Amino acid sequence: MLRNIWLLAACQGMLLCNAVTLIAVNGLVGRALAPSPALATLTITGYVVGTALLTVPASFFMRRFGRRAGFMFGAVLGVAGGLLSAFAVHTGSFWLLCLGTLVAGSYNAFGLQYRFAAADIAPADWKSKAISFTLAGGILGGFVGPAVGNLTRNAWGVEFLGTYASLAGFALIALLIASRLKIVDSASASPRGEPPRPLSEIARQPAFVVAVLAASIGYGTMNLLMAATPLAMDVCGFAFADVAFVLQWHVIGMYAPSFFTGSLIRRVGVMSVLLAGAVLMLACIGLAMSGVSLMHFWWALLLLGIGWNFLYISGTTLLTETYRPTERAKVQGSNDLMVFGVQAVSSISAGALVLGQGWATLNLYALPAVVTIALITLVMIFRRRMAIPIANRAR
Repeated sequence: MLRNIWLLAACQGMLLCNAVTLIAVNGLVGRALAPSPALATLTITGYVVGTALLTVPASFFMRRFGRRAGFMFGAVLGVAGGLLSAFAVHTGSFWLLCLGTLVAGSYNAFGLQYRFAAADIAPADWKSKAISFTLAGGILGGFVGPAVGNLTRNAWGVEFLGTYASLAGFALIALLIASRLKIVDSASASPRGEPPRPLSEIARQPAFVVAVLAASIGYGTMNLLMAATPLAMDVCGFAFADVAFVLQWHVIGMYAPSFFTGSLIRRVGVMSVLLAGAVLMLACIGLAMSGVSLMHFWWALLLLGIGWNFLYISGTTLLTETYRPTERAKVQGSNDLMVFGVQAVSSISAGALVLGQGWATLNLYALPAVVTIALITLVMIFRRRMAIPIANRAR
């Protein structure tokens, strides 16, 4: 088990090297090539839409052919997406770049299953830790992604051409790592007499609703602010090195807590960690609206990353409690489809909002969603605490 989790964490690291490098440059290259400034983040939207379109097919592909084959196929898509994007930059084609990031997003759809693969092979009392350790591999992206963006920015004569080509290299390394995985599919392990339930029945569970909302709002808010940050900092006159610095620490905030988030969930409970994630995102929004110095951006994006980590890992852990092994593919795929559907909307909005209405106003738009998940989590905590005395009286 541990060997596979280490390999999954390494694959996660390569996936995030790919994703962070894309985020760091997509908005800037998009603004340079787009027919309208409002379309600058459409390249990021292409990445998110590519993810959303393939989340359900990726899940069912792995159910049919296995995790190892799925992760290898996803990495091949990553190589293709990187090369296509590099060619688009070379030719100066905005719409081809959007297609390239769409294909790169397909790679991300398969990579989203790394955390579920870790949860599937772990004992019940170790699932949150397995998810955390796997996602911790993403911290590699925080260090390597921005550094590669800086080093390759002018490497091949055309700005950022080498950067997009490096994405294919990250995906190729992930392909080699995934080829070493040995994961036995457990979808057939459901006890007799427990046929798969309809998705509508599964979705009526309060735990399912909270899990999906936590991941969706956490990812949507994080993506809205992260996608807009390079543009906002560029408007404020910061150099690309400053943008890379802020994004680097944002990704560290996203994945470094994974070394202890699983243990924290086991100690204080999944709902408490969910609430902490929402509070951290509220703090991020408050800081972002209070100023536009380098330290304001740095602190805001760092807190945003930690808040996302708590919401995403807690949401994933909670989701694994809502389905049987035979229901795994449709529940995991449907969850990620909803998460990245929300993220697609936030990506489309980011460029127009930050360039049209400003950084502070963009943060204000994120506030209602974060307050919503905080209130829903408080209600769930209250309901669970009320249920314990009732259960005790019943005994």
